[in-house]
Amino acid sequence: MYKTFHKGGVHPAENKLTAESGIIDLPVPALVTIPVTQHIGAPARVVVKKGDNVKTGQIIGQGEGFVSSNIHSSVTGTVSKIEKFIDSSGYNRLAVEIETSDDEWVENIDLCKELIREITLPRPELLKKIQEAGIAGMGGATFPTHVKMFLPQGKTVDHLLVNGAECEPYLTSDHVLMLEKGEEILTGITIAMQVLGVTNAVIGIEKNKINAIGYLESHAAKYNGISIQGLKVKYPQGSEKQLVKSILKREVPSGGLPSDVGAVVFNVGTMFAIYEAVQKNKPLIDRIVTVTGRSLRSPSNFRVRIGTHMADLIKAAGGLPENTGKVIGGGPMMGKALNSLDVPVTKGTSGLLILEEKESRRKPIMNCIRCSKCVSVCPMGLEPYLLMILAERRFCELIEDCHIGDCMECGSCSYICPANRPLLDYIRLGKARLRELKRKKKEN
Repeated sequence: MYKTFHKGGVHPAENKLTAESGIIDLPVPALVTIPVTQHIGAPARVVVKKGDNVKTGQIIGQGEGFVSSNIHSSVTGTVSKIEKFIDSSGYNRLAVEIETSDDEWVENIDLCKELIREITLPRPELLKKIQEAGIAGMGGATFPTHVKMFLPQGKTVDHLLVNGAECEPYLTSDHVLMLEKGEEILTGITIAMQVLGVTNAVIGIEKNKINAIGYLESHAAKYNGISIQGLKVKYPQGSEKQLVKSILKREVPSGGLPSDVGAVVFNVGTMFAIYEAVQKNKPLIDRIVTVTGRSLRSPSNFRVRIGTHMADLIKAAGGLPENTGKVIGGGPMMGKALNSLDVPVTKGTSGLLILEEKESRRKPIMNCIRCSKCVSVCPMGLEPYLLMILAERRFCELIEDCHIGDCMECGSCSYICPANRPLLDYIRLGKARLRELKRKKKEN
């Protein structure tokens, strides 16, 4: 039986143009730009200097503090710059630029593709390897994985949920990863179960990926405690709170986390990264990225080194079409338009979407007609029209009382609005202003 959440949600066109495209290894680029902030929390501290020669897999940024993550070189070459650059969100971030040479990997990384199922290390060593590898949530949230696995004293979980829903239109990177690296993912899940001390794990996959459901079901019997749950196709099915509701029928409280109701949620890409870190000694230096769009000559799923510029991905997919109106980092619902193709791939980059001019044009904004459609589709039960008004008028304290922090920025409200109101834009603005207000209060 296929499951789903029942509050809100929308059904945008799937447009999974690359669902039949296997994983293609993108050649190592001539230049990479590796940000030292690719995760939620404190930036990593740069431990190399201009002119240093580095190897593939070598640490170049040391995680600072508890909520932080290590950064590794994804290539072999020479550090040419250490300076700030504009990232995909439009902010200045410190990064290490490396001019590449022949690929030479750090000695202890196992490059053999043979599956290693047997897990020999005790729990503390498993957690240490995950931390050292610099793994952050690869579903987009980029929360340091070792921190998420470190449960506070007195808090217990009984289920590990693995997000294979990939409900965002156009994107297929998780889908092809499940098909091509299914057993590695299952082994990674087994490692995570041992670290968390749970005996039950469920992989949630939307039914439009029936081949992935069947493939993983055929192998899951060999792995204790892992089951596959088919999900109905509905956006945002892959959000962790919705996944908990769909599979376990548990409601995560406002301002709470899945661990408050006995669950921890990870993306399938994160499980694969855990496998590579523990079984292959490989840090997180590459990931699968969907490069797609109706006008692209060769939309594809690429295995990409972290720090590769978006321009290199577009070139590999046939070049930028003449009728391009917008380039989006991510998918059409939660992604953000890029102002430069020199923006690099990071640990949280799942896709690159090329929209045609006619697709990317915003329709004229009209007055709210009080239809309440934005309220009915909000999976968190919020009132997006009200949040937009409060954000527009800078009523920061009122906006917090209306639980703006619970908004996951899924974009369902903007998608459904018949008046074409930029609800999500203003909600993001309201969140930013609220953070600024809190920061000023703390400084005073």
